[in-house]
Amino acid sequence: MNISPVNMEERKELGIRPGDTVRVHQKIQDKGKTRIQIFEGLVLARKHGDEPGATFTVRKVASGVGVEKIYPLYSPLIDKLEIVKRAKVRRSKLYYIREKVAREIKRQMRRMTMMGVATESETELALRAAAEAKALAEAELKAKEEAAAAEAEAAKAAEAAKAAQEAEAAAAEAEATPEAAPEAATEETK
Repeated sequence: MNISPVNMEERKELGIRPGDTVRVHQKIQDKGKTRIQIFEGLVLARKHGDEPGATFTVRKVASGVGVEKIYPLYSPLIDKLEIVKRAKVRRSKLYYIREKVAREIKRQMRRMTMMGVATESETELALRAAAEAKALAEAELKAKEEAAAAEAEAAKAAEAAKAAQEAEAAAAEAEATPEAAPEAATEETK
């Protein structure tokens, strides 16, 4: 008499027990297609022996969150069962692992240092970008004003230098002209 379409003897001989790390290949229906999803974790418990309603509980930590799944041992949705490694345990139910993991995480948290890193929402990001753009525009405007002021000072300095040169030239010319005039006057008097 067949109760399940799977090979029950093969699954029974596999001998899954608490402490084993198993890889469960589960069939999943997606929009008419069937795909295989692998769930690998620690077997916490095995219940109901080898009878048709036998189950086993598998736990894994995914993205820092503990995930537990209870699988029927003879489920036709389980494509394949692999035992990755075996550990020697002295309990038939390893439910204490849940608290143990939490304690270890708390212990690690005590050793961690706090960081001031956070994510930004889209509105905060837009506000910060607008403020940066405004600051950049103000800095450019200030730089242009400073450049214009420096240019004006350079023009004034150039005009002052030109005026000084012209004054020196006029003074030199004035010095040269009075000397030439007395000589001409003395020549005329002779």
